[in-house]
Amino acid sequence: MSPAGDAIAFEGVDVVYGPEQSVARAMRGRGGSREALRAAGYVVAVEEASLGVSPGEICVLMGQSGCGKSSLLRSVNGLAPITRGRVLVRDGERQVDVAACDAGTLRHLRMRRLAMVFQHFALMPWRTVRQNAALGLELRGMPCAEREQRVRQALTLVGLGDWMDAYPHELSGGMQQRVGLARAYVTDADILLMDEPFSALDPLIRLRLQDELLALQRAVPRTILFVTHDVAEALKMGSRVAILEGGRIVQTGTPEDIALRPASDYVREFVAGLNPLGVFRAASIMRPLVLPPGIPVVVDGRRIEVDAQGRPVPGQVARTVAGNVLLRDVIAVRATTGEPVLVLGEDGRLVGVIDEAEILRALVHDGSAGTDRGATETMADSGRQQ
Repeated sequence: MSPAGDAIAFEGVDVVYGPEQSVARAMRGRGGSREALRAAGYVVAVEEASLGVSPGEICVLMGQSGCGKSSLLRSVNGLAPITRGRVLVRDGERQVDVAACDAGTLRHLRMRRLAMVFQHFALMPWRTVRQNAALGLELRGMPCAEREQRVRQALTLVGLGDWMDAYPHELSGGMQQRVGLARAYVTDADILLMDEPFSALDPLIRLRLQDELLALQRAVPRTILFVTHDVAEALKMGSRVAILEGGRIVQTGTPEDIALRPASDYVREFVAGLNPLGVFRAASIMRPLVLPPGIPVVVDGRRIEVDAQGRPVPGQVARTVAGNVLLRDVIAVRATTGEPVLVLGEDGRLVGVIDEAEILRALVHDGSAGTDRGATETMADSGRQQ
């Protein structure tokens, strides 16, 4: 792996809990199994994990309870022991190995580069909202006037500008977690570590905060490492998803990669019940078109004029969508027009078409290796004839 462009890079990381890290390291170096280490009083939480997290992306660590996802996340700020391997964190132009750096460097990373959002809010009940949000800046020694300005901006950003003098017990769970988000964002940390931040909330509040975090990410981009055991949350939040099983990363990819091409039965079980409307995008479900430059193409009986670059000529009735449009929006366009939907690439070229057959195939996709295309098209044809 080349970590030069990564905000975080895990390289062959083992996380082992137990009395002596040197003993655990030696046992792992000799090829000691999980069972052998357990017999010696150790717990192997993460095994040989390698993963790069790009600047500005939301990378989700997903898996069942006990799979090692929280331990891997906590290794980034030194809260979990790095028994073997390297965890590299970008600090300006350099990469810092968390496993090998001195206490001063680790303190610098925690104060300047890393911030953490916890599952259970971790607010101090005797401090007001503004005082809780300001904690990291206080520890950094920032002057009061500057600290106050930064806190006010952060609390306004998360919708708590009118609650700055309230105490945690006066807030709902969702509002308390917003304080946690403000406390992380106010430090201007490059990297946010989020350990199941919404799992303690009611479902509707959870969905709302997911949307708010995505809006925050568009407004104030950060590198986010996000832990969840909920597949719907993982596929909604992540630009990439890494799935762990028994301490090992068993598959990494975009939400669509995970949903369309599960690498094992374990992953397939995760994605079997997902709602495809908010996961699949037009480019992944379309029927590809290969167009000779400048020659009109007939799409399901409709003649589409294209220019020499393969772009549809303006003024035609056919509706187009970008390749990154979600399935739910494609269905809305198809229902409104009653016509096939044309898919455009990033350069505006016509690259595919979506009609009933493609929509049905995506809707009945169950994560297995392929869908019965013929059966799905028969269903679509039957629908056209009615």
